[in-house]
Amino acid sequence: MTNGRCRMHGGKSPGAPTGNDNARKHGLYTADAISERRELAALLRSMRGIIEEMEG
Repeated sequence: MTNGRCRMHGGKSPGAPTGNDNARKHGLYTADAISERRELAALLRSMRGIIEEMEG
């Protein structure tokens, strides 16, 4: 708002806190982790294909 106050709650709105230490602490969404999961999924798909060929 133009007066710097929230029209619904009346408080100032400084935005999100800077330097959020809790964000992405576990590393689940790092590029390395994503590529590793994709490689594992591709390996599992190929193994399932091999098993299906052996059964059929």
